[in-house]
Amino acid sequence: MREGSPFTGVGTIALKEAADHMTGARLHLIMLLVLLTAAGALYGAIGTIRAGATDDTFLFLKLFTTARQPVPSFAGLLGFLLPLVAIALGFDAINAEHGRRTMSRLLAQPIYRDAILFGKFLGGLLVIAVAMVTLWLGTTGLGILFLGLPPTGAEVLRGLAYLVATIAYAGVWLALAMTLSTVIRSTATSALAALSIWLVLSVFWGMIAPVVASAISPVDPLNPMSLIDAFQTQQAVARLSPQTLYGEITAILLDPAARSVGPLFIDQLRGALLGAPLPTIESLAIVWPQMSGLIAAMILLFTAAYVLFQRQEIRA
Repeated sequence: MREGSPFTGVGTIALKEAADHMTGARLHLIMLLVLLTAAGALYGAIGTIRAGATDDTFLFLKLFTTARQPVPSFAGLLGFLLPLVAIALGFDAINAEHGRRTMSRLLAQPIYRDAILFGKFLGGLLVIAVAMVTLWLGTTGLGILFLGLPPTGAEVLRGLAYLVATIAYAGVWLALAMTLSTVIRSTATSALAALSIWLVLSVFWGMIAPVVASAISPVDPLNPMSLIDAFQTQQAVARLSPQTLYGEITAILLDPAARSVGPLFIDQLRGALLGAPLPTIESLAIVWPQMSGLIAAMILLFTAAYVLFQRQEIRA
């Protein structure tokens, strides 16, 4: 029987892990890449908005979604680059301890394995949260400085909801990287495995999903309903990628006029004014399944890492 709380020492490990990340050159290089690309995206968005190429409603939200070719929008860049930050923080969380032969020394302390794994995950997530909050506040400050207008209450609420979704999205990739770090003893192999999964789900999944959906629900030319079934199947397969879920959340939260993540039906437009913004609570209700999906994926991946870590044999 175990004595004491399994979470004893979680805070100490989390803070030590966060301090190691924040003082390491790896995170500095990755965040420098994110900051440079985000600055380019914001520069293009501010220039487009000040030139009057967009309407005058919800200007602060357009800072995240407006793009000037060839640079994508701020939200698009985060969706693509944030997994790299999470993978860089988690791909060697466990196997590096084995490689340095410090895991047995760590477990010799009066703490359980639960605290080690949970503390390492919280430490990485804390670093990501601090970086994203800083980036969000910097974006808001630049918007006030160059646009000369403060954000409205609705824009602040939508921005905060988007910030929470961004942290949850990064948490999925961090949990995946830690799971691979638990399974694979080589740090280089676990990093390559995590990057391979990221490439498949972020770059190639848009091409794979229609093929898989057509095999599951083929279209029957004599049955018009089969077209709807095929589209729904393709949408369900595409949502197996965290980037798809994050993209749908971004599209709804940062565009108050958006009413659906899929095709609009007559019932959804009944009594609605075209182009009228939705209340923030209704937009949150639309993307709540996607938010739940990201959180559930993060919990499932962390649970897999937890079970595998508990069953590992660790020798001195």
